[in-house]
Amino acid sequence: MVRYQQINEFLKDSSFFYTIAIGMDSCYSYVSKNYDRNFDFTNGTLLGKHFSITLHPADIVICEQVGMQCFTAPGQLFSATLRKHDGRGGFVTTQWEMQAFFDAQGQPEGIFCIGYNITEFVDTRSKLDSAHTQLDEIGFIQSHLVRKPLANIIGLAGLIAEELADKKVDQLCTMLKNSTAELDQIVKDISDKTNE
Repeated sequence: MVRYQQINEFLKDSSFFYTIAIGMDSCYSYVSKNYDRNFDFTNGTLLGKHFSITLHPADIVICEQVGMQCFTAPGQLFSATLRKHDGRGGFVTTQWEMQAFFDAQGQPEGIFCIGYNITEFVDTRSKLDSAHTQLDEIGFIQSHLVRKPLANIIGLAGLIAEELADKKVDQLCTMLKNSTAELDQIVKDISDKTNE
């Protein structure tokens, strides 16, 4: 536990990282100031309280599973993404690394955890995923739905020019072909950009 105490001392004033320890009774045996500040909404401390008090109910099983992994592979770090109550009826997303610790006789004493808030990262990734989906839809519309009628207009201009052998009509069809070719290239360029 000495090395975890050194980590706790190093991060005691961190405003980014949380450090906690969960005892064998499933209660907090250590909580950093930052963890209490962000997740204890009773203006007290989480020290001595059951670890599940801060968690989204569906994430309790994740903690239990990762905790078992920690004890079956001592010395290894295991990660978990967990939702924590935000004090306003919602949740923040946190990322954790956990490792079991043992007493001097080698008996399990608890699990040490270090974590941080990744809510902004998760939200940004979700927005980017949504933007990529929208770009894919735009690319499909441009390459399939816009270019087909545009190709038809190009073909019709050619047919009209052939059908009506008139100098004035021929000039108008040439202008129409040039404009549609320019528009076709613009649509192609936009489609290529959305597929990068």
